[in-house]
Amino acid sequence: MKDLEQIQRIIDEKSKKILDANDKIWNYAELAFHETKSAELLKSILKEEGFTLTEGDAGIPTCFTGRFSYGSGKPVMGILGEYDALSSLSQKAGQAQKDPLIPGAPGHGCGHCALGTGSLAAALAVKEYLEQNKKDGTIIYFGCPAEEGAGAKQFMARAGMFDGVDFIYTWHPATKNAVEANHSNAIMGANFIFHGISAHAGGCPYLGRSALDAVELMNVGCNYLREHMIPEARIHYAYIDAGGTAPNVVQDHAVIRYEVRAPWVSQVKELFERVKNVARGASIMTDTTVECQLSMAFTEYIPNNALAAVADECLKEVGAPKWEESDYALAKQFLNTYNGATMEAIKKDIVETYGEDRLEEILEKPLDSEIHPFDPAKIVLSAGSTDVGDVGYAAPTLNINIATACIGNVGHTWQMVAQSCSPLAHKGLLTAAQVLALSCIRTMDRPDVIEKAKEEVRKRNGGSYTCPLPDDVLPPLETY
Repeated sequence: MKDLEQIQRIIDEKSKKILDANDKIWNYAELAFHETKSAELLKSILKEEGFTLTEGDAGIPTCFTGRFSYGSGKPVMGILGEYDALSSLSQKAGQAQKDPLIPGAPGHGCGHCALGTGSLAAALAVKEYLEQNKKDGTIIYFGCPAEEGAGAKQFMARAGMFDGVDFIYTWHPATKNAVEANHSNAIMGANFIFHGISAHAGGCPYLGRSALDAVELMNVGCNYLREHMIPEARIHYAYIDAGGTAPNVVQDHAVIRYEVRAPWVSQVKELFERVKNVARGASIMTDTTVECQLSMAFTEYIPNNALAAVADECLKEVGAPKWEESDYALAKQFLNTYNGATMEAIKKDIVETYGEDRLEEILEKPLDSEIHPFDPAKIVLSAGSTDVGDVGYAAPTLNINIATACIGNVGHTWQMVAQSCSPLAHKGLLTAAQVLALSCIRTMDRPDVIEKAKEEVRKRNGGSYTCPLPDDVLPPLETY
């Protein structure tokens, strides 16, 4: 039996269990660092399938690994899984009109329910393949929490969890089928906690020192800073605690969260220091004090070209998800929920990707049914960030995108939540499982590819991984 046929048979046999897990995790919709039920479900399946578990890894209760070895246990292969949701995006499954399942509750707006279970299916398939073919090797499923929060993989890398792993594959729910050709931004984030003095805002405001004023001035300073940074950089902020709701009280505390992005982690660190200087200036102007609580930082993600060459061939061999007419009809319903301005942007992207002559065809059947080849000369900078970048600086790592939503879908929306528990995500995640598993078993038989992939990492990291966070910064389980 050919290796792909064997992988497909194994995944097909386990598909009911995997799809059931996706739908349960979708329903749990647990936020970063609190994915207790999701992690327990994934661990229970790994244990049932003969994997050895570690739990509470890297100081994070919902971080774990499942490991299976056969023979010598070499090479060591890794697959990343995620399972955290986003706040306030609750939406009924498969329904193309906004209708929260539980108003205000979280939802899987990035499809991590599918990411985690598709990766799980791949790990199970590789394990069965090793056993059935009596091949040496180790497969590790890395359970990675909190990608949507402060991240976990940088803490995992700092703890040495990826040391000794020969190569790692992962995937992400997407609108296109392709080895990801993006260079993601590095990012660093912190809570800035201002302390002042409360007073009666009407009777004796001169006795108070407003922490909220300090936050406001910090925002003004950062707005002026934007003109004097590289155009690729980004500065974001959100109020975490405005110091109370009574306007007649001078706020004695306030907390604001800032995140800084740039193409390289060195650029992020430099820009972040400038943001900290702005915060210090705001505290001096208001006679308050400020504490910078650094909590998160991701290194930039860059595709590993050696692994990409293998995965690109495997993706072509597996092919796109096998869509049916009902899938196209559902996807079109979701596409039609977007407003005019968004639709114009979607149409422009369709023309750039598929050609102007195919615009009406794609709008009628808005699901990607082809494979987009990987070209290392066309890796482009993307505005987003991911803690997968830190894995790629610790071991050879590659991300693959598989369609689970309509072409033009906007991530982190109720539309993505609804599609993540629908036939679109089901077919996409099972396709992703085949691609990941096939990529693993093809790479394990290519020591030349493995060495070339490792050499890429050595050139990138200078010989060892350096975490962008100091050793004394612990996972912010309750504060980020």
